[in-house]
Amino acid sequence: MWLFRRIINGLLAVVYLLLLVCGGYACASIGTPEGGDYDVEPPQFVGSNPPPNTTNFDKNKISLFFNEYIAIDNPSTSVIITPPQKRAPKIQAIGKKVSVELRDSLLPNTTYTFDFTNGIVDNNEQNALEGLTFAFSTGDVVDSLVISGRLLNAENLEPMPNIMVGIHSDLSDTAFTTLPFLRTSQTNELGKFWIRNVAPGAYRLFALNDANRDFKFDSPEEMIAFDDSLIIPSFEPAVRMDTIWKDSLTVDSLIEVHYTRFTPDNVILRLFKEDYATQYLTKSERTSPQQFVLTFNAGTQKPPAVYPLEEEENTEDWIITEQSPDRKIWTYWMKDSLLYQKDTLKMVVNYEMHDTLHHLVPITDTLRLVHKKTEVPKKGKEKDAPPSRDFLKITVSPSGTMEVYDTLKFTFSEPVEALDTRLIHIRQKVDTLFEDRDFRMIQNSLNPRVFYVDTLWNYEQEYQITIDSASIFSIYGKENDSTGVNIKVKKEDDYRNLYVKISGITGAGFGQLLNENDQVVRQAILEDGELAFEDLKPDKYYLRYIEDTNGNGQWDTGNYAENRQPENVYYYPAFFEIKSFWADTESWDVTKLPLDKQKPLPITKNKPKEKKPKRENTNQQNVNQRNTNNPNNRMPAGRGTQPLQAF
Repeated sequence: MWLFRRIINGLLAVVYLLLLVCGGYACASIGTPEGGDYDVEPPQFVGSNPPPNTTNFDKNKISLFFNEYIAIDNPSTSVIITPPQKRAPKIQAIGKKVSVELRDSLLPNTTYTFDFTNGIVDNNEQNALEGLTFAFSTGDVVDSLVISGRLLNAENLEPMPNIMVGIHSDLSDTAFTTLPFLRTSQTNELGKFWIRNVAPGAYRLFALNDANRDFKFDSPEEMIAFDDSLIIPSFEPAVRMDTIWKDSLTVDSLIEVHYTRFTPDNVILRLFKEDYATQYLTKSERTSPQQFVLTFNAGTQKPPAVYPLEEEENTEDWIITEQSPDRKIWTYWMKDSLLYQKDTLKMVVNYEMHDTLHHLVPITDTLRLVHKKTEVPKKGKEKDAPPSRDFLKITVSPSGTMEVYDTLKFTFSEPVEALDTRLIHIRQKVDTLFEDRDFRMIQNSLNPRVFYVDTLWNYEQEYQITIDSASIFSIYGKENDSTGVNIKVKKEDDYRNLYVKISGITGAGFGQLLNENDQVVRQAILEDGELAFEDLKPDKYYLRYIEDTNGNGQWDTGNYAENRQPENVYYYPAFFEIKSFWADTESWDVTKLPLDKQKPLPITKNKPKEKKPKRENTNQQNVNQRNTNNPNNRMPAGRGTQPLQAF
């Protein structure tokens, strides 16, 4: 009997354990969902204390309420308060509420606006509530006018997000640089802005990438934009047509909606950084016995004057100078062997440097330039070999296949003393033989070690370039070894031509063909109202046009003190698909579309963000899959799957 009871109790314990395991599985399945729909909707504002647009406000606390739990992403930068306060308020998210505690006194008879930009997000998916502003007045009236528009990068028309835009009622030129903004806003991800709660009057409008958050342009490193015209906000009654849909595909009707339109609502500001850099010498080094290099942080307007300390004055015949295209790097080749054979040189350098007022002033430095010799490891006698001859090195480019518009370039390792073009040969293949062709050698004005070949290349022709030995000598007595390259020019059918007639503007300018990364592929000067792009490779191209007001062949930025806007930039709103056997002439009125509608979306970097796609509830998906695989769990047709019950 005793044994029988022990067996029964053991079986009951096993059954109980199995029931616990099964029940635990059921509880886990129902209590731990494996997925659900993404929350793609931002939090919704449902109320506040005090209510929006309260007048005669004299408290120091504000509460805003939402329909779900929220967070504030970096309130010190994402929440903009106008007029600005000296002591920033304490702003924090508490559950479904935003609490604002004011720590500064309020001005009398003033409308205050809290612009939360995109700082308020829900706790789960971080969906941002954009465009929420809260306003109140310490007087009897809440100002309600609005100024809106869009901010673009002046050089490439990219929408500029998270940039401060503000107004001044003080119309003097110094207000932007000495006073904080009267009212401000911040651009959204598409560069759009709305300055709200503006009082009637005349204003000047600015944009500022405010690095130090003082609401004024007081650093040349800050990017800015300014409108040339006075802004006078107003409003007018307006009507728009709204569509009523029966479903997602069928239109039910169109209705008129009457609303108040606040103007101006289409201001375009172009953001730029002034051409500013504090000029100074950053590095001096002696890279070889015969050579030393001076590097500046910005391009120098005047070439540095250099001479040995022992010399009483600068004589240019002892050096050959080359400079980088941006005039930041200056390389000096010494011709006097008594100088470059010294391990240590003392050089006097006269150049210009900016002072604290950003004025260029002459500076004289004495530099100590040391060349560190590199020791060559000694080899055993059995491995000794006669030293190889040190020739003047020559690089010829391009080689192999050549574009018909390319320029043949010779680059020498050292400055050249003598160059005999009679010993340089360019031959074109005619039938089976190579015949000599005439050419000129042109020295680069910035780099004396570079020479270009001036000649006409023909389509689908083969060329042979040879340089006889001892035809070129460097200033240090090195001679060249014989060398040569073969080149074949592409055939005419490999190229296409594009001609674009420009209208809508007058004056000088140039066009730039761009690839899909918004990078310049080819540039053409406007001549007789037309841009000519010839010998293009088949591809997809975009087009940008720049008004070249000073005729220097490059885009130039603006300057606020000189009241000078950056040079205008326009984008052709489509692309050119250049195919084989293709030539075309297009007409383009560059001002037909507003600037913010011109740049094609495929090459726009700041595109509208796509909402996250919804995912199916994977927990329900797993249940359906289990019921499908198990015949005992299948439900009769027309009935839904019953939910699992918690254990």
